Amino acid sequence: MHTAQSRRQPSPGAVTAFARFALFGGAVGLTSGFAVAALASWIPWVLANAVITVASTLLATELHARFTFGGGGPATRRQHAQSAGSAAAAYTVTCAAMLVLQQLVAAPSAMLEQAVYLSASALAGIARFAVLCLVVFVQDRSQAAVTVPTTCSTHVTAPCSTVPADPALLCSTA
Repeated sequence: MHTAQSRRQPSPGAVTAFARFALFGGAVGLTSGFAVAALASWIPWVLANAVITVASTLLATELHARFTFGGGGPATRRQHAQSAGSAAAAYTVTCAAMLVLQQLVAAPSAMLEQAVYLSASALAGIARFAVLCLVVFVQDRSQAAVTVPTTCSTHVTAPCSTVPADPALLCSTA
């Protein structure tokens, strides 16, 4: 019984995973907001946002693989690729928010630009958490559940052979 479970860290519950996601993603997001603003003073904003989005996605995916979703190891290529898809959607949302701001306000202040960018990033981040939890990092837990003996202990939230009906339970197997 200790073979499969001893190699993996237990997966955190949904609330713990979201708190870690907010901590790591928020730190990377705040840093990214300032990095985009700084880089945009040298290159066009859309290009600056693309560069920072790529770098921050790689960093955040590694942090989420290692700490947020209980994997304990580096992210796989599949996880990076799937995470990149959700980051592309977040990039689209932040660009759209900034373009709308430019249409509504002729000369927005740096504070207003930051507020709009960070608000759009926060909304995209919530959607991204759902994608990472339900799609990107779920396969590793389902593979681990297959290796757990069929006589589950009482602390497991769902039978080993089934996927929980409640999506929130996908972030929690312990």
